[in-house]
Formats: sequence, structure tokens, C-alpha cells
Amino acid sequence: MRENQSSFHTLISKSIQEHNYDESLNPGDLSQSELLETLERVVNKTAPGPAPSFNVAQVVKALEIIAHYRIVGRVNLSNKLGLGMSTTRTILKHLKKEGLIVSSRNGFEFSEQGKKLFLNLRSKVSGGIEVPNSPLTVGPLAIAVLVRNMAHKVGRGVEQRNTAIRAGASGATKLIFSRHMFIMPSKKKHNIKGSAVIADIILSKLNPKENDVVIIGSGDNRTIAEIGAIMAALKLSKSGNEIDE
Repeated sequence: MRENQSSFHTLISKSIQEHNYDESLNPGDLSQSELLETLERVVNKTAPGPAPSFNVAQVVKALEIIAHYRIVGRVNLSNKLGLGMSTTRTILKHLKKEGLIVSSRNGFEFSEQGKKLFLNLRSKVSGGIEVPNSPLTVGPLAIAVLVRNMAHKVGRGVEQRNTAIRAGASGATKLIFSRHMFIMPSKKKHNIKGSAVIADIILSKLNPKENDVVIIGSGDNRTIAEIGAIMAALKLSKSGNEIDE
């Protein structure tokens, strides 16, 4: 089971390349603010009644699953997300309303707009990878997500950590990649110690560049840890659109 989960995100990127998503569309056509606003609209309720029982990170996961399978049925998507059929149905309804997916007899797949949005997302925030426990993590499972060129917006990382905790994670650790090493925001002159294995995994799988940020979400299981990491990553991305005071 864990082996299947660990290969999941690799298969997503391969699927995108195999179906020429990266050749037919220009990710730069969609601004970062437009991307985030679209994702947030998906989680907003569309009619009077209770607010949707899902968050932006679960919408991102739904997009990843659609990218991987190219076309997916409601039952399969529900199982992969670990959400009930009613919630999954609502996510699909909202994605369709935003013009990101289309439906057919075989299931749901990206529209051209959906392909473009997903490519934009991947150009800014990576898929999650599992990393081992270490002094950097605060839960049994840890998932790392890369956010491109946002080191200048991290600060002490408190907002991202709190966002992850509100999403159900145990916490979130932020690492800045600078001068070929990982440093913690609160210890900018010190390379992280005791976590060489994590550093090697991140370097090989996420390929960080100067001023990229890695957010490691921790939780009792992979789903919670990953949701926390994604929520923190999106929070950091959103801060990039805010004017510095």
C-alpha cells in the first residue's frame, strides 16, 4: 500500500507529459492570484445551506487524481480522496462549475482550462513526497511539499504552521533552500543538523532551486500530513500576492 502511495505523485507528472499537457498549454497564461482565487471559489458554497465539508488541499488532491488517471469515475475519486460520495459529488460539481472538468459516460476529465490551471499549480507548488521521521517532524508521518521562489515571504513561518494545524496536521516545518543547503527560518545562519536523509530525499525528488521553500507537514497518517503541507504551501503562495507593509 505504501509503495503504491509513494509512486503516485511520480505517475502524475508522467501522465501529464504522456498526454502532452505541457506542450499544448502555457502555464504562464494564468497568474498566481487567478490560480488561488479559482481554487478558493471551488470550496465556496454555491447555494444557501451548509458550507462545503472540504478544503482547498482536498480540491488540489482531486486535481492530482484526475491528472493521474486522465479520466476518473466518482466512486474511484471518492476512494482515492478518502471522502464520502456526497462530498466528492460536491467537489466535482464545483470543479465543473468553474469550467475545470468535463463529464462523460466514462467519468470526469480536465477541460483545457483545467489542464492549464493544474500546470500552473505544479509550476508553483509540487506534489507531496513522504519523508522519514526526524527532529524536524512532529508526527508519525511526514510529507514534504516544495513552493517555488517564496523564501522572502516565509518570515518565521508561524502563519504556515498555524494553517497546517487548523487543517488537522500536527504541525509544519519550513526549510529554505539557499546556497545549496537547507536552513530553518529561525536559524538562517545554520544548516539543519541530524536530517541528512531528509535533505537527500528532497534534493533528489523535488529538485529545489535557490530561494525555494520546503514545507514538511506532519500528522497521524499520510492524508492528514499531506493536507497540512498543502494548506501551508497554499497559504505561503497566497502571501506572495499581498503587498508588503
